[in-house]
Amino acid sequence: MRARYGIPLKITAGLTATAAAGIAYAAGIEARSFRLRRVTVPVLPRGMRDLRVLQVSDIHMVSGQRKKRAWLQSLAGLRPDFVVNTGDNLSDTDAVPEVLDALGPLMEFPGVYVFGSNDYYGPRLRNPARYLLEKVQGRHGLNGNPPVVGAVHNPWEDLRDAFDAAGWVNLTNTRGRLKLPQAELAFTGLDDPHIKRDRYDKVAGGPDAAADFSVGVVHAPYLRSLDAFTADGYELVLAGHTHGGQLCIPFYGALVTNCDLDTDRVKGLSTHTVDDRTSYLHVSAGCGTNRFTPVRFACPPEVTLLTLTARA
Repeated sequence: MRARYGIPLKITAGLTATAAAGIAYAAGIEARSFRLRRVTVPVLPRGMRDLRVLQVSDIHMVSGQRKKRAWLQSLAGLRPDFVVNTGDNLSDTDAVPEVLDALGPLMEFPGVYVFGSNDYYGPRLRNPARYLLEKVQGRHGLNGNPPVVGAVHNPWEDLRDAFDAAGWVNLTNTRGRLKLPQAELAFTGLDDPHIKRDRYDKVAGGPDAAADFSVGVVHAPYLRSLDAFTADGYELVLAGHTHGGQLCIPFYGALVTNCDLDTDRVKGLSTHTVDDRTSYLHVSAGCGTNRFTPVRFACPPEVTLLTLTARA
């Protein structure tokens, strides 16, 4: 006898099929539908020539991801003035050679980098619903959560050594410079706030007055880091980490950012204001996923080409 208030079998089957189709699309199609986002930022001093910046973030390379490697290699054809890598290159302890193969053509250009938590530690299988719970409780990463125990350590030193050998500037809680044909740029970087490795006190003091322009760089856009950069007078901050929300609701957007940044600024260009100072903030949605959650929905993987132009 059919239950009086039961859900009809056809509806149940339809919902199951729809969910399965959505997962198949998110994992098999959208997660591999790589995009190039183009953004213009009017932030340079008047009279300064435009600069083309390629920001690469959250690659989360897993061995065998040939399509992702080939796409990243092809980006060298954009001929950027310089590259900014905002971290989380790895999602596999064996993937360092494949990251370097993917980024090899881009490493021919001047560049700077910071690392994210997934460069240091291997990913762990966890319930995706915990991200929503942590948002409600105000806990993200090690910021309010207990320290990670038994973490897998990635060979991040090999990645660092290869980037350094290519001439990319390591911005781990330090400052650095790039001398380009048209300008000399200064950078101030932080190690990943998501795992409490940021030390702004080591780099405080504001933009380099001797450089033509200064940029703040950090992996995870935690508010404490954005506040510090902005209060110190940086006009542009670049970050990643959020994956653009990764699983978004069409016509609504992201549910989480995996940090204390609001969802309205989960990806793309926005601003950040502290007292009477405002900076531009660009958050990359990244081009990868944690190996245990290889899905993206309404949030395709991407790399951004930013054109920095003079202020009006």
